[in-house]
Amino acid sequence: MKKVVILIYGALAYIIFLVAFLYAIGFVGNIYVPKTIDSGIEPSLINALSTNAILLSVFALQHSIMARPAFKKWFTSIFSHAMERSTYILLSSLALILIYWQWQPINTIVWETQNTFLSSALIGIFYMGWLIVLLSTFMINHFELFGLAQIFDNLKNKQTPNPKFQTNYFYKIVRHPIMLGFLIAFWVTPTMTVGHLFFALVTTVYILIAVKYLEEKDLKKFIGEKYETYQKEVPMIIPYTKRK
Repeated sequence: MKKVVILIYGALAYIIFLVAFLYAIGFVGNIYVPKTIDSGIEPSLINALSTNAILLSVFALQHSIMARPAFKKWFTSIFSHAMERSTYILLSSLALILIYWQWQPINTIVWETQNTFLSSALIGIFYMGWLIVLLSTFMINHFELFGLAQIFDNLKNKQTPNPKFQTNYFYKIVRHPIMLGFLIAFWVTPTMTVGHLFFALVTTVYILIAVKYLEEKDLKKFIGEKYETYQKEVPMIIPYTKRK
């Protein structure tokens, strides 16, 4: 019965993640969803910046703390190992939903293109960024990354093996293609408002710090010399910036 409950829990966490991920496309792109990055009543600049900074900080702290090996060790000492990744995904998704709900728009225009061709090209690149994110998850192990492998293995009385170090497709070009996709999606837009720019700047700084000083440190410790060689050969996020 406990394993069935964990299976349902993990499945619900994945469904909530899918909803949050799809909503993110509409939220950042100002399309299809009721609340976007530029919609709603605009408050004072100070209120908007402080509220948005708190929202992004909640996500950053949750994302970084729960991804650390020390937290995972503590969590699995109390709860089932099969629940760890699903819980991380669930709370990350809820933190995103909080951002969508409480985000305060700042609609002063920073740049805007009136050229139809250029606007269409930028929208196409925006969608390409999200596609890079999604495809990159399948180039490693999408189902392990989002906790599904763990809950199904648990149901079958199997222990999910540690993820293998893989450098498939996009991972031969950059070490973190998922983050590259997010950066493209956050920055490429025909109309950039101050609120959108604040979102893009803060998330970019967080991504660079988290990847360079937290995630890469953990990966080197876990994988060892093989990852250090990979670091020397493949750029972190910006393609083709390594000298041969």
